Amino acid sequence: MSLQGKVMVITGASSGIGAATARQLNGAGVKFVLTARNREKMEKLSAELDHVICISGDMTDPHLPEKLLAAALKEYGRLDIVFNNAGIMHIGTVDEVDIDDLCHMVRLNVEAVVRMSYVAVKHMKGQGSGFLINTSSLAGIKTFPEIGAYNGTKFAVEALTDALRMELAGTGVKVTAIEPGRTNTGLFSHWPEEKRFDPKDGLLEPEDIARCIQFILEQPEEVLIPRLLVVPARQPR
Repeated sequence: MSLQGKVMVITGASSGIGAATARQLNGAGVKFVLTARNREKMEKLSAELDHVICISGDMTDPHLPEKLLAAALKEYGRLDIVFNNAGIMHIGTVDEVDIDDLCHMVRLNVEAVVRMSYVAVKHMKGQGSGFLINTSSLAGIKTFPEIGAYNGTKFAVEALTDALRMELAGTGVKVTAIEPGRTNTGLFSHWPEEKRFDPKDGLLEPEDIARCIQFILEQPEEVLIPRLLVVPARQPR
């Protein structure tokens, strides 16, 4: 599929995988609606892109998905791709973790993804075409100690994504999950130093995931990659 002129919403777009994907696909001719909480970072990124509008906001705002759709239609007259990428990761033992933090993570990683997904695919089904990509994780297919709640959010994203894929088969709307392993983003910046990943065990860069996003999108019409797991070659587990 040619991406020239396609219109794409990216959530969590101000840094990390979201920003890298915008830079990568800008070279393919994609036009963007970007959203994130940090408007300053988004506007700095937008200076690198050819066609972009920025809408600052928190994806836990239940009205934001509709605002993003409306902005795409007003500015470009269409919406072709949604990349549900906003998310956070809180970890800790049952004795130390903050339950309120976990519940906020569930709202952002699951509820916000559900809202954006259904707003997007309802519109796309009506127009007979579109592509939804949800950011899952290696943690969406296997569990690890101390990240049980995060595992739960990503297992939920996996289930949602695959069920929508099956429901929308044959409608012209494609649905995919990208499953990054350890990636050098701000996702781990708030972790205690002793729990952060050792780069010697392997660490992807956001640009690695961005190339995979482009690969997924550029497949021929009759080809769909329903999930793509991408891990560092040296990641031991």
